[in-house]
Amino acid sequence: PEELVLPTRAAGGGAGAAVLPDAATVCACNDVCAGAIRAAVDGGAQTVPALKAATAAGTGCGSCVPLLKAVLNHRLTQAGVAVGTGLCEHFPQSRQELYDLMRVHKLTTFSAVLARLGTGRGCDECKPAIASILATIAPGHALDEHNAALQDTNDHALANLQKDGTYSVVPRLPGGEVTPDALIAIGLVAKDFGLYTKITGGQRVDLFGARLDELPAIWARLIAAGLESGQAYGKALRTVKSCVGQTWCRYGMQDSTSLAIALELRYRGLRAPHKIKGGVSGCARECAEARSKDFGVLATERGWNLYVCGNGGFTPRHAQLLAQDVDTETLTRYLDRFLMFYVRTADRLQRTAPWLEAMEGGIEHLRAVVVDDCLGIADELEADMRRHVETYVDEWREVLADPRKLARFRTFVNAPGVADPNIVTVEERSQRRPAGDDRRPGREVLVAGPALPVGAPGGAG
Repeated sequence: PEELVLPTRAAGGGAGAAVLPDAATVCACNDVCAGAIRAAVDGGAQTVPALKAATAAGTGCGSCVPLLKAVLNHRLTQAGVAVGTGLCEHFPQSRQELYDLMRVHKLTTFSAVLARLGTGRGCDECKPAIASILATIAPGHALDEHNAALQDTNDHALANLQKDGTYSVVPRLPGGEVTPDALIAIGLVAKDFGLYTKITGGQRVDLFGARLDELPAIWARLIAAGLESGQAYGKALRTVKSCVGQTWCRYGMQDSTSLAIALELRYRGLRAPHKIKGGVSGCARECAEARSKDFGVLATERGWNLYVCGNGGFTPRHAQLLAQDVDTETLTRYLDRFLMFYVRTADRLQRTAPWLEAMEGGIEHLRAVVVDDCLGIADELEADMRRHVETYVDEWREVLADPRKLARFRTFVNAPGVADPNIVTVEERSQRRPAGDDRRPGREVLVAGPALPVGAPGGAG
């Protein structure tokens, strides 16, 4: 009944696309309904790029693209058109099939995967997806020679690219806990480099406005202060949010802060099909909003309740109960299995909520796999997580120790240290922010690009 009343809640699975009425909005940015998308498919738009061109759906923030693809695939299936599950034109296998084949055949480079399983040279869809798989089965630095060319825009710089061409810097603050000295260090870095600072929803401090060539110097200062990369740029674990729990709160039943810190430090750097967020609340009042996360933990009088596959974003979902009143050791074991099962079996760019919705048997099947080990793979999943924990390294610490990786962080290859003249800022509320086109002093808008002066023949120009 909920899917009929609120059909977009089922965006990740085939059933959701099937029951979606024509009047339901798929793309809120451009106000495109499901009926318009179906009409475009009937008119010949049989790929996501073709649908974007025909309807403008998915050309805004992009969060509706999974639902757009689900509607497309369902319409094509209705019309008797075979819908491929391949990762892209270069690989006929799905992400899950590629993961299993790469693991079985021990393929540890993209060139080896391409030679054995694919065709062509790869693209911006398959390269990051395979890089993510390699990070699990053959751990290595994202900017190692055989990995660097596979990364997307953010991972190339180990930072999030912003609209004005600068980058953001996000140190990890496990569980939201931070010492006064670390806060002072972050503040001094922000002040010295003129960075815009903001507290994030994940209980961290985000520093905006760093130039590409400034990133190594910024991270050298932060790492010297005992901080490390929060990996906010990667399809990986972001944060494990927490309340203050039993330590300070009079309602707290367990030490939620300590557990959140332990879980964030355990799963930091875990590459996945999409970003992962967690939360730990010390009681049912849910101050950490744990049940809106990919995994959430609630304290009880007898231990912990584990919830999985929730998220906020374009289509919010509440997480579902996986295990009840378990101790910390059992909770960690179940989380190890759950996260690695997700990493193994989810599609490219599929969050945990639509992954569960598309799973045959739903939460009952997931519980049978994670808790009851119905597939007999629990030991493998736990071993994979142990390998991840044992091989984790801070990516920025490794960059600072490697001159070849450091050489990547230059705005201009032939002019190291020269700032990008296109980056213009203005002051607002005592902080720097990107200037809009109307507030760029002395800068004309050049539709066709800059005019290049040409000297007379034989002249000095």
